[in-house]
Amino acid sequence: MTSQKIIDNAIAVLNEDFYAPLDIIAGQAGVNRRTLHRHFKDRAALIDACWTDMMQTWHRAMLAAYHGSTDPVVQLEQMLYAGIDCGVKYAFLNTLQTKYLNEKAGAVENEAYEQAKNNWFSLVPELQRQKLISDSLSVAWIRMLFVNMINTTIQALRSGDVAPNDIKKFAWYSFSRSIGLL
Repeated sequence: MTSQKIIDNAIAVLNEDFYAPLDIIAGQAGVNRRTLHRHFKDRAALIDACWTDMMQTWHRAMLAAYHGSTDPVVQLEQMLYAGIDCGVKYAFLNTLQTKYLNEKAGAVENEAYEQAKNNWFSLVPELQRQKLISDSLSVAWIRMLFVNMINTTIQALRSGDVAPNDIKKFAWYSFSRSIGLL
């Protein structure tokens, strides 16, 4: 329980200040630094735990979105929203280098991750077969649009220039139109 409490508080603190010292994270979690180090050897171990927590949260959210409907358009929309929610919660991880994230992604891939990814990848060809989205775009291209729409949404939300109540609607509208979905 204490490990998860430290992880949750680390996520909150690091989203505000990625370079915050471990003392601040420990204090926010209501523990001392010694207790933090009993659970996490160092900052890298804590960030690894945050990364693992994000991947597990993302897996659950994507699977729930996929299984929440049998309509592939609704599934894709709900998966975008789940990606946005996870991206906002774990925004500090975007500040890490791509190499680090790719190493971590490879290390924590598991059956649930593969299932969530396969579900997403099956939606696009299905929508293309149904002539609901353009078949002139590759699945890889659409996936890049999807990921970058999440990143754009996070940036817009953090900038304060877009009303939080409109952000998901704008993201879905932009993404769906970019792939030819009307």
